[in-house]
Amino acid sequence: MEILVPLDARSGKPLYEQIYEHIRNEIRNGGLKTSDRLPSTRVLAEHLKVSRSTTQMAYEQLLAEGYLEAVPCRGYFVARLEELVEVESRGTREMRMEKREPPESQTAGLIDFSPRGIDLESFPFHVWRKLSKNTLVDDNKEYFHSGDPQGEPGFREAIRRYLHSARGVNCTSDQIIIGAGSEYLLMLLFQILGPRHQIAMENPTYKQAYRVLTSLGYPVYPVEMDESGMCMQRLNETAADVAYVMPSHQFPTGIVMPVGRRQELLRWAENSKPCKERYLIEDDYDSEFRYKGKPIPALQGMDRSGRVIYLGTFSKAVAPAIRVSYMVLPEELLKRYRDKAGFYASTVSRIDQNILYQFLEQGHFERHLNRMRGIYKTKHDAFLNAARDLERDFEISGEYAGLHILLKDRKGRTEEELIELARRAGARVYGLSQYYIEEHPQGSARDFLSHKQHPATIVAGYARLSEEEIVQGVRLLKKGWQ
Repeated sequence: MEILVPLDARSGKPLYEQIYEHIRNEIRNGGLKTSDRLPSTRVLAEHLKVSRSTTQMAYEQLLAEGYLEAVPCRGYFVARLEELVEVESRGTREMRMEKREPPESQTAGLIDFSPRGIDLESFPFHVWRKLSKNTLVDDNKEYFHSGDPQGEPGFREAIRRYLHSARGVNCTSDQIIIGAGSEYLLMLLFQILGPRHQIAMENPTYKQAYRVLTSLGYPVYPVEMDESGMCMQRLNETAADVAYVMPSHQFPTGIVMPVGRRQELLRWAENSKPCKERYLIEDDYDSEFRYKGKPIPALQGMDRSGRVIYLGTFSKAVAPAIRVSYMVLPEELLKRYRDKAGFYASTVSRIDQNILYQFLEQGHFERHLNRMRGIYKTKHDAFLNAARDLERDFEISGEYAGLHILLKDRKGRTEEELIELARRAGARVYGLSQYYIEEHPQGSARDFLSHKQHPATIVAGYARLSEEEIVQGVRLLKKGWQ
């Protein structure tokens, strides 16, 4: 559908903000209803005679605030707004959503350096659409029957070949289990391992995994990190027998674990006792995006004792909404899986598995990855070039891999102060402290350092922003932090 947006070039308000406010108001007053489809950012830009980055910024703000949702292969749609409340103000009626978010007045129109999300504008929707049609051609009825609980055999074999060639993972396709997201696979894994385990996690860490593990009732020990990753001395001081690590590109610090530390971790895991097995969970969530040097092989490829459980996902490399992840189990745990959990049906539909299988087998995945590496490297370089003047006041790290940069303050300011100054200048950034584990598990050996003892550090993601937005956003950060 077409949208008529009255733009005022003489207004002091940016064009993207005018587009954002007009669509938001149309949704609020019922002019645009739930499930209404909006034009693509390209079509709207052509219609309004503005740059595509302008319409993209407007849509991203609407997506972030929950007014729109992006459906892969279909486009942008008006989201269902829950818990709408009418508010009377100065004789006018508005609609607002009750959400545990910063007030709209504090977030609307900001350039958002969110570490979440990817660049979906470059996704090959036409290829995905074609593969979807191919999957259902000739009424392929078999895809509507139950499939293999571990995932489709051909799909698992395609993943095995990719992991072996790109990540150095050594396994058979039988060792691979497909699941709808890493959260599900973690829950499945600990049903296989059983209840008598205690877990060590790097601190800071991926908090979603932490929430899953604590919700299952497992004690979690936060372990400090040094320049090489999880500190072995601190790990040995805990009662943990499972260590959750991200050696190829730690989130959120960006540390790449060197070979020496990996060997230390493997020796720790191999030092299992008959009554207490030790395992390493290797989360390899975004290892595809490295911009300097050769790719870092997976820790699993160094494992000779069956101690490493490997987790991977297509969320960053393809799209978050696809929700397809995979787990590689050591042979001993594979036997236990079949005894304890082999009766569970696969949580990923056979149709989605076949589409992604074709995406891999026909070379589309490799081409897409190569293209996205180039796009993200360009954005990465744009951020670093624009941020050169910040090096006087910040230590910049986490570069050369992943989709975000860390800025560690040199002037003794707090995270809250830096975030608020950025907001006033027109940019939204995030604090590293949100990724720290503060809880102190009962029975742990020592008190761990709080993040408050470390310099304030800002996490700035760039994947969803255009180069123009990145440069503009960094300029605003410089202004706010002067």
